Amino acid sequence: MTKSEELFQRAVKRIPGGVNSPVRAYGSVTEAPRFIQGAVGCKIFDVDGNEYIDYIDSWGPMILGHNNEQIKDAVIRASENGLSFGCATEVEVEMAEFICDKIPHIDMIRMVNSGTEAVMSALRVARGYTGKNKIIKFAGCYHGHTDAMLVSAGSGVMTSGVPDSAGVPKGCTQDTMLAVYNDLSSVEKLFLESDNQVAAVIVEPVGANMGVVPPADGFLQGLRDLCDKYHALLIFDEVITGFRLSFSGAAGFYGITPDLVTYGKIIGAGMPVGAYGGRKEIMEMVAPAGPVYQAGTLSGNPIAMAAGLTQLKILWEDQDIYKRLYQKGELLYEGIRKIFLEKGVDYQVNSVSSLGCIFFTPNKVTDYISAKTSDTTEFSKYFQYMLNHGIHMAPSQFEAMFLSDAHTEAEIQETLDCIEKYF
Repeated sequence: MTKSEELFQRAVKRIPGGVNSPVRAYGSVTEAPRFIQGAVGCKIFDVDGNEYIDYIDSWGPMILGHNNEQIKDAVIRASENGLSFGCATEVEVEMAEFICDKIPHIDMIRMVNSGTEAVMSALRVARGYTGKNKIIKFAGCYHGHTDAMLVSAGSGVMTSGVPDSAGVPKGCTQDTMLAVYNDLSSVEKLFLESDNQVAAVIVEPVGANMGVVPPADGFLQGLRDLCDKYHALLIFDEVITGFRLSFSGAAGFYGITPDLVTYGKIIGAGMPVGAYGGRKEIMEMVAPAGPVYQAGTLSGNPIAMAAGLTQLKILWEDQDIYKRLYQKGELLYEGIRKIFLEKGVDYQVNSVSSLGCIFFTPNKVTDYISAKTSDTTEFSKYFQYMLNHGIHMAPSQFEAMFLSDAHTEAEIQETLDCIEKYF
């Protein structure tokens, strides 16, 4: 028995399912989770001494690679002054100024402790600002585990087979309206049915929690136009795409201006943190400036802010990183497509820059329904082979692969060789 297996046996006795987040569970791939001891660059190491090329990147934020020296030094320096104060600190101001100065669609920003909290707060602000109650979301888009958003959610909810969640009263979701990703007509239909009560449309600008599903041409602009037409706010959930597709996220990558945007752990270089921001007149609704209450006693933690600000400054000063990430995405995902073509494999490869996913289905994947046609049994076999050959990916058909600036051509080619041998 491996040490990971022993740790998992201990964990299931004290932690529900043996993990502290369902996305870490290996149940759908019939394995025990690998317990990780350390990581550097694009490599991750488990407690049994195994080395893997990592394509999880802590679910996205390790855009510079694991254990970056500049970020680590910033954390060490900040921790010398203390770990947490529950009071205002200078670095919070510096972080807010840096983001608002550099991202055109953010005038003000509020730090929180997770992407889930950021989304929950942004929705409350949208309702407070518009005076309306209904929210339009898309099937397969995951926006955290707040009650109102656990309606046809993606991410771990898809893998576990839980369409919504026990413990969520019907009243909590009665104002959540469900549209079809990449289908503007389904959105306008909901606007018309709502009796002018839609406060906001929230969307992952690139669907990345049902696998990777890029927006169709004109889809995001169509959402912007519909929100303007019906006087609703457009919220981009950039927990995954923020500071990854470009410095200004998917909004900058696609040239669309949202009213509000939410971020997750990328803001803290992988530390547990989040943020939401947008136009000044909207954000001034937030307490104590306005009547929309939101609080977090440890929001803007100085250690997380030091880590996050260091990473954001690196990304801002070297935006060739985004060109390199795009090129690495082309190398990996086009390489997989070439293998499939040569081998006669009838599966799909969806990608946007450094984000990508193989769907084990012959059907083109454009939304939640088509993503669900994937053969999860075949994915499980593929996952086990790749893991046992040193490639570390999410243990779910419905999650993204993440490249970092630390991945080299050699490691990408090693990954492609492994994929080719499997097929």
